[in-house]
Amino acid sequence: MDLSSVDALLFDLGNVVIRIDFECVFARWAAHAGCHAALLRERFSHDRPYQRHERDEIDAATYFASLRSSLGVDLDDARLLDGWNAVFIEEMPGIRDLLEGVATKIPIYAFTNTNRAHAACYTEQFAPVLAHFRKVFASCEMGLRKPEAAAFAHIVKEIGVPAGRILFFDDTLGHVEAARVCGLRAVHVTSDETVRETVAALGL
Repeated sequence: MDLSSVDALLFDLGNVVIRIDFECVFARWAAHAGCHAALLRERFSHDRPYQRHERDEIDAATYFASLRSSLGVDLDDARLLDGWNAVFIEEMPGIRDLLEGVATKIPIYAFTNTNRAHAACYTEQFAPVLAHFRKVFASCEMGLRKPEAAAFAHIVKEIGVPAGRILFFDDTLGHVEAARVCGLRAVHVTSDETVRETVAALGL
């Protein structure tokens, strides 16, 4: 890949910078509710309330009320939040050092579909690694989320370089494909080594 053709890097957070695992969410909720995690996994979906929550169209209390209904559990907001934030596990291996080195050579940004409860959690828990980004674009602050074209257009405008000179990393193929349709260059992150190998290929 020609380094001269890339002016900025854009990273998804979940499973690109920060390891996340919804199985931990289901396990924590199941422990609180006294049921099997498999049941909650089956009932959970990225439904309309989930997406509205990520655009900040509804608050956490409203989303948790929806969860109580869809999951069929009688958990208060505090226990739902406890499970909700259990999704965050650790930094991806070596990512902090990698970003620290890359940030001195090229502007780096992040773009995550998230909600205010999660944002408050990861901002504190992973402050050292996130500090390397010039800006973290969060769906709940933008009112836009992946894979919406308007979300990518907003970020391209904010970064201030042509879409084709931004390289985007995401672990969700649909988001990678949407970014490409919007003119960005994009890499599908399929392993812990994808980012490192791509950055090495760029000569960074």
